[in-house]
Amino acid sequence: MDRAPISARRTVRRARRGGLTRFLSAAAAAVLGATALVALGGGTAGAADANLVQNPGFESGLSGWTCSAASGAAVASPARSGSSALKATPAGQDNARCAQTVGVKPDSSYTLSAWVQGSYVYLGASGTGTTDVSTWTPSATGWQQLTTSFRTGPNTTSVTVYTHGWYGQPAYYADDISLTGPGGSTPGDPVPTAPTGLRTGAVTSSSVALSWTAVSGATGYNVYRDGTKVQAVGGTSATVTGLAASTSYQFQVTATNAAGESPRSAAVTGTTSAGSGGDGGTVPKHAVTGYWQNFNNGATVQKISDVQDQYDIIAVAFADATGTPGAVTFNLDSAGLGGYTVDQFKADIRAKQAAGKSVIISIGGQNGTVSVNDSASAANFADSVYALMRQYGFDGVDIDLENGLNATYMTQALRSLSAKAGSKLVITMAPQTIDMQSTSNAYFQTALNIKDILTVVNMQYYNSGSMLGCDGKVYSQGSVDFLTALACIQLEGGLSPSQVGLGLPASTRGAGSGYVSPTVVNNALDCLARGTGCGSFKPAKTYPGLRGAMTWSTNWDALAGNAWSSAVGPKVHGLP
Repeated sequence: MDRAPISARRTVRRARRGGLTRFLSAAAAAVLGATALVALGGGTAGAADANLVQNPGFESGLSGWTCSAASGAAVASPARSGSSALKATPAGQDNARCAQTVGVKPDSSYTLSAWVQGSYVYLGASGTGTTDVSTWTPSATGWQQLTTSFRTGPNTTSVTVYTHGWYGQPAYYADDISLTGPGGSTPGDPVPTAPTGLRTGAVTSSSVALSWTAVSGATGYNVYRDGTKVQAVGGTSATVTGLAASTSYQFQVTATNAAGESPRSAAVTGTTSAGSGGDGGTVPKHAVTGYWQNFNNGATVQKISDVQDQYDIIAVAFADATGTPGAVTFNLDSAGLGGYTVDQFKADIRAKQAAGKSVIISIGGQNGTVSVNDSASAANFADSVYALMRQYGFDGVDIDLENGLNATYMTQALRSLSAKAGSKLVITMAPQTIDMQSTSNAYFQTALNIKDILTVVNMQYYNSGSMLGCDGKVYSQGSVDFLTALACIQLEGGLSPSQVGLGLPASTRGAGSGYVSPTVVNNALDCLARGTGCGSFKPAKTYPGLRGAMTWSTNWDALAGNAWSSAVGPKVHGLP
C-alpha cells in the first residue's frame, strides 16, 4: 500500500530491481533469506585469518558440502578459478540449498563471501547465535561476488554457511566460497550422537515445551516439528511457539557441533490446548477489511464516516515514523482531506465502533520506514501505538511493513502491546505474497509467533510475480488458482482459517497489477470455504471458518462506484 499512486510505486520498483523482482520489496528479500549487507559490531576478520570453508572451490567435488534433494554437482565450466565450480539446480519445492557446517569461536566477527552466477542466487549463514544473515543477487550473467558479515553469539561454536537458488529458476553456479575469521573446533571432532529422553512439558493453545538429555560433545541442538527444523538452541530445553490450538504435533531433536548434526531423536507427540485468536470477539466471524487513505492520490476523498458499511475493519493508512527507533505517530491530513478536523475524525471513529466496526492504525506503506530490530525499539513501538490507541480511540494495529521486519522483535513489540491493550486488541497483517511462501519467512514467523493474539493476515495478492502454491506448482496472479493455492500455504502452514483473508485491489487503479473482478474474489472465497467455484487447483479440504477479504482501498472502491464492496461484502458475510 502506498501514499503515492501504486502505479508510480510499481515504476520505482521496476527501475530499482528489474525482472520479477520489480514486485519484491526489501521485506520480500528479507523473508527469502536475503538481507542487506550487515556489519555487526566488534572487530573485523584480519588479513591473516584463513578461509574456514572446506573445499571452497569444489575442486574435490562436493566433499564437505551437502546439497538438498541431490541438486548439486561439481562441474568444470563455468569455473571462476581452479578446475571446478558448484552447479545446483532448483526443482519443484526444492531451492537447491548447498551447505557446510564450519567451526567458529564465540563472540567473534566473520566475513562470508562467494562468487556466484545465475538468477536469484543466495548466500547466507545460519546458527550464528545472533542474527542470521544472507545476501542475494537477482541476476548475475557473469561471476558476481556476494558478501555479508556477522558476529557469533557467546555460546556459538559452529555456523552453517549455504547457497541456494529459487523455485522455478534455472541452475545457479557458485565458486570460491570463503568464511574468514577466528577458527573453531577442528574438522576431526566427532559428530554427536542422537539425543535421548525427549519429553513434553507445559502446553498452551499455541506452544509446547520440550526437554531432553544432554549429549556429550554437543554445542547446540536443533528442534524439529513434523519433520521441519523450527529452532536452534544452546541448552537442553525449548518452547515451540506459533502452534494451532487443539492440534497434535510430532517433535524430534538433534545434537550439533562443528563436525555436523546427529541423527534425530525418537519422536514425541505434543498436543496444544484449546484457544482462539485475538480481538476478543469484537470482529465478526467473517469480516471485510478496507484501508482508508489519510491522503489524496486521486481516489475519492473520504471521512471515516463515509466508509462503506460493508467494511468491518477500517485500517487508517498510515502512521508515520518518528526520530525515535521503532516509535510511530499519526498526523491527520486535514488540508488534503478537505478540512477534516481531528475532533471530527475521533467522533467518526466512535460512531463506527458503535455500529460494530473496528478502526485500527496501519503501520507501513510507502513511507512506513519503521524499524523494530531490538528490545528498545520494540518497546518504543508498543508504547507509541498504545498511545495512539488512547489518543484517537483505535482498536488495534495493522502491520504493513514493506521494507522488512524482524520476527523476534516484532513479536516482542506486539505481545507488549497486547499486554497493555487487553484481549480486545485487533491485530492485522498485510504481507506481500513473497512474505508468506514459507513458514521460515519473517512475516510468517511473526504471524505464527502471535497466533493466540492475531486477528487476521490479509496477504496482498497483487503487485506480485508468479508464486508457488501449496501443491508445489507455480501460479500467476490474476486467477482464482493464484488466490486459492497461495492461501492454502497459510491455511496448512499453521494459521487458523479465521486468521486468513484475501487481499485484492478495489479497482484497476488501486494497484500496478493483480486486479481481478469481484467475481473472481468471490469464486476463490467459495472454493476455500465450500469447495465450489475452484479453478484447476482444488484444496484437499474446505475452510468454512475463513475470515474474509481485504481491499486497497475504501477510497478506490468509492471511486469505482463501490463495485468491490457491494459484491465481495455480501459474499464474505454469507460464508458458512
